[in-house]
Amino acid sequence: MGTLVVEATLSSGSLITAGCALEQGREVFAIPGSIHNPLSRGCHRIIRDGAKLVESVDDILVEIIPSLAVTNQAGHEPAKNDKNLERLDGNTKLLLDNIGLQPVGVDTLVSETGMEAGRVTATLLVLELDGLIEQVPGGEYVRSNG
Repeated sequence: MGTLVVEATLSSGSLITAGCALEQGREVFAIPGSIHNPLSRGCHRIIRDGAKLVESVDDILVEIIPSLAVTNQAGHEPAKNDKNLERLDGNTKLLLDNIGLQPVGVDTLVSETGMEAGRVTATLLVLELDGLIEQVPGGEYVRSNG
């Protein structure tokens, strides 16, 4: 869905890859670095040219969530039955097992599962798109009633 450039010189192959991603209609993201580091100059150039500046995984998720929702509506049946629950990997099941009818926040889920915050956030997105959980006011999550 997109390309993230972490380090790139001005003549880097990473910039070629970013250009190809743009030609294919994909999002391009870049992490800025020190203005004194030659490995950051390529990132700075593509940010100037329109790449999305990234400081955390949330910056990427904000951009791709709408695309994921369209993909989900276009052809993926929400996973609301036991058969679809069986297809979940271990970390996804662990996270889902820690979400009940009482709202729970990301920090609590990170603490209880031992997963990294970025992984928890990404997995929550997938579970929400599958209709297994819902986000409630305050940025917390509960099991879906569906």
